Amino acid sequence: MDYQTVEIQNVAPITKQAILIRERQAVGDAVFTRGDYKSGEVKHIVLFRYAEFVSPDKRNQLMEDFLALQHLALREGKPYIVSITAGKQASGEGVNGGFEQGFIVTFRSQGDRNYYVGTPVVTSPTFYDAAHQNFKNKVGPFLAKKQGVLVFDFVSGD
Repeated sequence: MDYQTVEIQNVAPITKQAILIRERQAVGDAVFTRGDYKSGEVKHIVLFRYAEFVSPDKRNQLMEDFLALQHLALREGKPYIVSITAGKQASGEGVNGGFEQGFIVTFRSQGDRNYYVGTPVVTSPTFYDAAHQNFKNKVGPFLAKKQGVLVFDFVSGD
């Protein structure tokens, strides 16, 4: 056999979003968003950078609206978010990247996180949380046009 060496250049690494979309396609929406799918604590970290026109009162109201999701986000009529904590940027290290508010949402499983996050990974409204989607639609116009939000998830102990 004659083998050739092929050099691949400028190939973008596969994103976590693409991996999750493939996973959802493989197992189906119902399994991917089930509460017991991949059990184990998941931390969903969200940072907001607001547009300049957003008043301090509006920023505070949007934080309260985000915190309310702990009770408004329901699956089969029951809350499924373990906790949401939030606060304003308070670090003096000078590396906050301009983000002003931070939130940590805790879930019992990746399935709960998948159900909560919804789009762009889960595209069928039957399989994602309407309250969270409504909040995303509401807050979007108030975020900075460039890098107005940063989201970082991790599985505890992973």
